[in-house]
Amino acid sequence: MTFDSPDNTTTAHDEIDAAATAGPEGTLPSEDDQQAPGAEVIGVRRGMFGVTGTGDTSGYGGLVRPVTLPGSTPAPYGGYFDEIVDALRGALDAAGTRLETVLEKIVVFRGELTLHVHREHLVTVAQVLRNHPALRFELCLGVSGVHYPEDAGRELHAVYPLMSITHNRRLRVEVSAPDADPHIPSLFGVYPTTDWHERETYDFFGILFDGHPSLTRILMPDDWNGHPQRKDYPLGGIPVEYKGARIPPPDERRAYN
Repeated sequence: MTFDSPDNTTTAHDEIDAAATAGPEGTLPSEDDQQAPGAEVIGVRRGMFGVTGTGDTSGYGGLVRPVTLPGSTPAPYGGYFDEIVDALRGALDAAGTRLETVLEKIVVFRGELTLHVHREHLVTVAQVLRNHPALRFELCLGVSGVHYPEDAGRELHAVYPLMSITHNRRLRVEVSAPDADPHIPSLFGVYPTTDWHERETYDFFGILFDGHPSLTRILMPDDWNGHPQRKDYPLGGIPVEYKGARIPPPDERRAYN
């Protein structure tokens, strides 16, 4: 069964969709994203990886690429992003805290808004994002770990995608910690659903979530040595039984494609 409606009618849902695609959050990725002004080069990637932009198809041409992170984005941010930042600023001001104190930077990249929060202020920012009527980010969709071994002093990152069911909006909160002190406050008290997600991030990346009720491994055995999703974790090889030969780790094998 279908219901026809006049072509000139506008529903509330249409207005929400239009608002959600009015600014940068509705744009498509650009090929020049990583060359944008303010992009931060944190390392160089070498070895066998994609051949885009080169004539090398063997994987042994000494391919070199910079590893870059997007830089801070100046206001205005476009669409509803400005409303989020303004509401957060107002709520923090009312609590006696400045936005510039709690945030490292604000980034709009590939149509998404990311708030880079200093780790000591993570719980405060999360509570404001969840509770403030103009924000209402009630749902944390998980926790993702990232490892940048060459980003000195902030090698480990935890990324929290948040969603406001009330306002139909999304944003990302990101926080970093040094490898030498991999402690980040747990958000279990604000978003209880992060329980297993924080355990998985600890298991694979070694981030210690202070205040978590039971921070134990969730996939690897309890006595496992190391954290397998770190970029410096050895991939290993497979010994075979003839002439002492050995199959090298995947990142050292030659591809014939």
